[in-house]
Amino acid sequence: MSTVMVADEAEVTEKRETKGTTRRDGRATVSRDVRETVGEMRVEEPRMRCDEINVWYGNKHAIRNVSLDIGKNEVLAMIGPSGCGKSTFLRCLNRMNDTIVGCRVTGRIMLDGEDVNSPRIDVVPLRAQVGMVFQKPNPFPKSIYENIAFGPRIHGLAHNPQEMDEIVETSLIKAGLWEEVKDRLDQPGTGLSGGQQQRLCIARTIAVSPDIILMDEPCSALDPIATAKVEELIDELRQNYSIAIVTHSMQQAARVSQRTAYFHLGDLIEVGDTKQIFTNPRHELTEDYITGRFG
Repeated sequence: MSTVMVADEAEVTEKRETKGTTRRDGRATVSRDVRETVGEMRVEEPRMRCDEINVWYGNKHAIRNVSLDIGKNEVLAMIGPSGCGKSTFLRCLNRMNDTIVGCRVTGRIMLDGEDVNSPRIDVVPLRAQVGMVFQKPNPFPKSIYENIAFGPRIHGLAHNPQEMDEIVETSLIKAGLWEEVKDRLDQPGTGLSGGQQQRLCIARTIAVSPDIILMDEPCSALDPIATAKVEELIDELRQNYSIAIVTHSMQQAARVSQRTAYFHLGDLIEVGDTKQIFTNPRHELTEDYITGRFG
């Protein structure tokens, strides 16, 4: 048989690949045409469970039938090209999409036996239990102390000034910021550096005792040194919290997360152990993205 014929047969075989087939290099792959999620969407100890989540912006179907668990004391990284739906999905988890006119969400998001999309759910305590850290640091135009105290005060978590002092100090310690600001708590939070402001926002989130922390590209506006500090903090925080982070940095996802979910054009394409996703992806679209063929 000629070399040309062997090459042609190999090409035909590759084009016919479907779910569960094996390529010539021995790695199981799923064809780019398959849109069903590959990998294990469920975990043994879920802190939050999402079932068949769909999101529309008007007539645009932005998220399609996404089911995914966020495990207890884990960091789940969500990656994918711009516009793939990862931030939209993240905002579903504490109903931040409620603030967007024309946005409609269906499906179940279970937390402590309750569907957070239920009309019975009060979003104010929900957003304390499922906190959010945004892309750009957004400290309040208040003192460092008041930035932290604001949430516990409106939620009634401190009954006297001593308790409030303890909450502020503990939150800043957990955010790795106490030693840098303990002597200037009365100064404006907006006067801190960008990295310090982001850690202040993380401390503000911690102060209301959340169970889950959502992070939407928390390091995209930070320099490498500030980014490293936030990444170290994320690893420490997962001992006490479940964390879901959206990031455009695949290196960051590999460093901070235990599980990774890859989104593409509104679909959850693949989810699994972070090491497996980055070293042996099962879906061709995942492999295309992490190898830089698009994104």
